[in-house]
Amino acid sequence: MSRISVRGFAVASATAVTTVGAVVGVAAGNDQGTTDHVEATAADTTLLAAIPSGQNVQAQTASLTQQAETQAQAADDAAKKDVEEAARKQAAEDATAKKEAAEAKEKEEAEKKAKEREEKEQVSSRSATRDASSFATKSSYSVAEVQAMARQMIPGDQFQCFSNIVNNESTWDYTATNASSGAYGLVQALPGTKMESAGADWRTNPATQIKWGLSYMNERYGSPCGAWSFWQANQWY
Repeated sequence: MSRISVRGFAVASATAVTTVGAVVGVAAGNDQGTTDHVEATAADTTLLAAIPSGQNVQAQTASLTQQAETQAQAADDAAKKDVEEAARKQAAEDATAKKEAAEAKEKEEAEKKAKEREEKEQVSSRSATRDASSFATKSSYSVAEVQAMARQMIPGDQFQCFSNIVNNESTWDYTATNASSGAYGLVQALPGTKMESAGADWRTNPATQIKWGLSYMNERYGSPCGAWSFWQANQWY
């Protein structure tokens, strides 16, 4: 009776109905059945005690929800950061490409303008040249007059080279004659009769000699400057 009472009181702490059932079982003389029933009830009580109450369940659910929301927010922030970084990188690449394209275009335009300017200067220079026949014939010519003729007949970008050759060949003396070879005139044509192709007055007209000399340099060396480069390397042309 003492054992049953102890168990009865233990069960009563969980529910009053279980206590009443235990007492009825004892009164009927079913000691074993009562014991089993009480033990089962105690086990149920232990199981119920392990289940969290409604308040605890709500707290745990709220905690899990908060964790999930925090993780989701972190994922969103990371994704947003990646998108912003990708956009920033793309913007930087686009800006660099745009700058390079602008610089390339600017360089191309500058080169184009420089080429056009050079072509215009060349055309202007060539258009300003005069033919030998456009100069009045004189009985004699000074060095300054001969040089003035040459400036008007030789393209501007080639005059200095032409002048360098004439300085070395005849010092601008249109009657200069090489005693040993027979070369004659400003450009020391060898023989001097070659200059007849430019005019019959090749002996006395420096303009005729300049005309022939320019033609010779262009045909053989491409230009007076080409002839001057050859002359510097060989001391003749």
